[in-house]
Amino acid sequence: MHALALAAVLACGGLAPCGVPSLDRSSPFIAELFAMSPSLAPDAFARLHAAGYAATVVRLADLDLPRIGHAIGVGEDPIHAFLDVETAGGGYDAKGRLKALYEPHRAFKNAAKVSRALRDRFVAAGLAYESWGAKPYPADSYPRIAAAVALDETVALLSASWGIGQVLGENFRAAGYGSVQEMVAAYATGGEAEQLASAVRFIKARGLDDELRAIDAKIRRGVKPTAADWTAFAEGYNGPSQAKHGYAGKLATRSVFWMGKPDTAWTLPPVATGSLPGLALTPPAAPAAPTSAKCTSCGKALAA
Repeated sequence: MHALALAAVLACGGLAPCGVPSLDRSSPFIAELFAMSPSLAPDAFARLHAAGYAATVVRLADLDLPRIGHAIGVGEDPIHAFLDVETAGGGYDAKGRLKALYEPHRAFKNAAKVSRALRDRFVAAGLAYESWGAKPYPADSYPRIAAAVALDETVALLSASWGIGQVLGENFRAAGYGSVQEMVAAYATGGEAEQLASAVRFIKARGLDDELRAIDAKIRRGVKPTAADWTAFAEGYNGPSQAKHGYAGKLATRSVFWMGKPDTAWTLPPVATGSLPGLALTPPAAPAAPTSAKCTSCGKALAA
């Protein structure tokens, strides 16, 4: 059983454990939980670029996974698996920069949205092509990112995946930022907790939190998740091509691995304002007195 407060319920049939409260977007608690990160200085990205993308390296703490996972009602095992597969569990490269993957096929589309002339300049510079897989990716994306920034800063940043969750720059709004420059700068200065919080906001915005809760429900019951269990999440996060890379299978393997490890002891603090980097927390209102001792979904009696 997970240490999350959400786990103090009986499991039943269906996609979610009995008694797990729904995550109502209209709830002040949930709305503030997914509020945008604090604004950075206007020149934050310019300074980061000038410094060669050197980040402030702050690793995830043990408590960060259950605390941030709680925002979508998920224990730490699915989060661990997700991070292992996306970036082998870390948000930085060997040089202390954000892990980044420049995607030329996305640059082709993003540059074309600006103008055909810009797209052609990206193509001529070898920084864009129409289809994924047309050419192998280099081990280090930063030389191409720097060259792309020289042509168009926003197109360059939109066309790369960033940080511990490898969130594509195009998804900056869903990840909780006002611009892609703000997203990259926040990742570089806010540590891996900020990066994970951002990935969780993106997962919520894409409606993929249900899939993670379904997987977590199986884990709570001691059932090993399979590739089939992870497929919907894998396709929603990485697209239909995930099957070519066995992404769902890798996620299943890692989630089973983490099932065998003790969970971090954690419960929701009674007052948690500002306790999650990148996620504004305020204490929820006191719940109404229960009117029934049975699960509203299946009718089974809840644990006391």
